[in-house]
Amino acid sequence: MKPITLHEVAKACCGTLHGDPGLKITSIVTDSRKAGEGSLFAAIKGARVDGHRFIPAVAEQGAVCVLCEEKPDIDINYIRVESTLVALKGIAEYYRSLFTIPFIGITGSVGKTSTKEFISAVLAQKYNVHKTGGNFNNELGVPITLFGLEEEHEVAVIEMGISGFGEMTRLSKMVKPDISVITNIGYCHLENLGDRDGVLRAKTEMFQYLKKNGVIILCHDDDKLRTVTDYHGIRPIFYGTGNDEYRAENITEKGLDGIGCTLIHHARMDDSVEDVRIDVTIPTMGRHNVLNALCAMAVGTQLGLSADEIKRGLESFENVGSRNHIIKTDTLTIIDDCYNANPTSTKAGLDTLSKLGGRRIAILGDMKELGKDELALHREVGAYAKEVGIDMLVAVGPLSEATAEGYGEGAYYAATVERCIDRIKRYLRPGDTILVKASHSMQFERIVEALCS
Repeated sequence: MKPITLHEVAKACCGTLHGDPGLKITSIVTDSRKAGEGSLFAAIKGARVDGHRFIPAVAEQGAVCVLCEEKPDIDINYIRVESTLVALKGIAEYYRSLFTIPFIGITGSVGKTSTKEFISAVLAQKYNVHKTGGNFNNELGVPITLFGLEEEHEVAVIEMGISGFGEMTRLSKMVKPDISVITNIGYCHLENLGDRDGVLRAKTEMFQYLKKNGVIILCHDDDKLRTVTDYHGIRPIFYGTGNDEYRAENITEKGLDGIGCTLIHHARMDDSVEDVRIDVTIPTMGRHNVLNALCAMAVGTQLGLSADEIKRGLESFENVGSRNHIIKTDTLTIIDDCYNANPTSTKAGLDTLSKLGGRRIAILGDMKELGKDELALHREVGAYAKEVGIDMLVAVGPLSEATAEGYGEGAYYAATVERCIDRIKRYLRPGDTILVKASHSMQFERIVEALCS
């Protein structure tokens, strides 16, 4: 973090400073264990833990100052505010203003993190990239991500996730993207957003703080995104599998080795049009990753990367966490994709599974936050698994009973993860390929661990 003074911090968050305004901080943390010399500790009142309890500990660890809602009981520099979380967003907005590098904001119902990794891998061929880590994509995570920016960074790739209206406005106010990317509009957070039209409205709030002369990049394959024709005179750049500015041909699935394709940029050169073509093997499974690669190509082109640099970046891509992670045991091939799930991403996972060898088994759990149509959407996913030729479906969780119903004969149902773990191995045979996917709260990583053991 660039050093900033306590005066700058207090002014940015409209807080009242009690201490030396000239003192400088070199980090802002919300985890007391990370507080140390040069840090400012933000004491957040959470549902389970009140960060104010840890102020004495961070003082002993050498923290310069605390951001808090209550006067500390010990002698330490502090900035008092009405809401620590709101104050952090104000500080993050100010801190972002200290950088003139390009900022790429990424959102979408599915594929945000994978697209972020694709874009970062491409841009890293030319720039020092700062990117969102883990799941730090919400109203607390985005400030923490921004505070990680250092002097040497040349571009920032910021993932932005929401669950309701107004959140994207607050996130984009901090990020102020030069390039706004939306991957798709799916069936996510419908209990707050109502329907996919509501999701579209919420996601496109990002454009409100797009920089003047900024760039909008959207997936034309998505029926909702293709309705976005312009925003205050800015016409979107589209990528997709049709006749788009960025498109793909010769898509060849190579199983566990990834997917081959030719990526094409229909580029205007002065008074002529020229196709830039890149033959690439994307080192991860699933046709949907072709779209992620096209998006990364579009961003890379906007920031001046050559075709060779884009190709090198795409071929260096690595999945993060439990996202399409391939695990091979002595007898099984496991696709660990249990970080999150919704109907769109689960169908994409089933498409990938259907192309692989061995007996194909899907272990699917509840998909949360789908609103009033949640049972119908689970049933639809079960029917889709049958349609694409999945050999066996194991459905886990109360909502997933509808998934089993949609699949019909050949489906097994377990009410809990524990029940699934207790019974699953009796169904398996050597050579099976297994997709494990559910919303993160289902804790399906426990099933993966059981399969690996």
